[in-house]
Amino acid sequence: MPDKRISLSEAAARVRPGDTLALGGMTLYRRPVAFVRQLIHLPQPPGELTLLAFTAGLESDLLVGAGLIRRVRSCYFGLEIFGLAPMFTYHANRGEVEIVEETEASLAFGLRAQMAGVGFMPARAWLGTDLPKLRPDVRTVEDPYTGESLIAFPAIRPDVAVIHAIQADPEGNASIGKNKGIDEELAVAAQHVIITTEEIVPQLQHADLPAPLVDAVVLAPQGAAPTSCHPLYPLNGEAILDYCERVSDPQSFQQYLDNFQAA
Repeated sequence: MPDKRISLSEAAARVRPGDTLALGGMTLYRRPVAFVRQLIHLPQPPGELTLLAFTAGLESDLLVGAGLIRRVRSCYFGLEIFGLAPMFTYHANRGEVEIVEETEASLAFGLRAQMAGVGFMPARAWLGTDLPKLRPDVRTVEDPYTGESLIAFPAIRPDVAVIHAIQADPEGNASIGKNKGIDEELAVAAQHVIITTEEIVPQLQHADLPAPLVDAVVLAPQGAAPTSCHPLYPLNGEAILDYCERVSDPQSFQQYLDNFQAA
């Protein structure tokens, strides 16, 4: 297998304007924060992105604040006990970010359809709700065997998935721990997969994500901070509180970015 190690700046440059960018991790755990910061600070960061995240947190709020996100596909966007995600709240309330109505089921079935190589995945989810009215692309089909009406969730194919790992080897095998979220599904469904990792070892003994799925590996110690990366380091609550207290609009967000870059 080839050596897939590249720099963080090289990895960020692989995201193109208009891409669907999927971010791994869950809520405030194992989020690819270092990658997001690098993406924002590219000389010409890519815009008009569709953000795909099972749950969107601090890393996603940074992208929204930087003006890189046109559309959001997630079933949750926030900072858990720390409150609302300030930049998402600001721009969404002004209609400046398109929000695609999603649930756990629609995201899961959409990714499963892509993994299976089919255009949609049928399910009973959303039956009897008003959610299909908000998503004209989600249609109803008839089960050819039972005649039952089912919801047909269209396949979701991310252009780039970025997943933060605990360990990886140069070939791209990666270990992500027990709280996997939907990272395994993202790695199969995405066209390109980038792994940022706390440590690169010569050979990984156990891989949650096998090398054939991975296009690039980036060494990024503390790459999930200030979110947690159990068991290596905990959530930095003070840093997230500081973000929430300092950021409320585009001007304060830019000041936050400038201060972080200067530090």
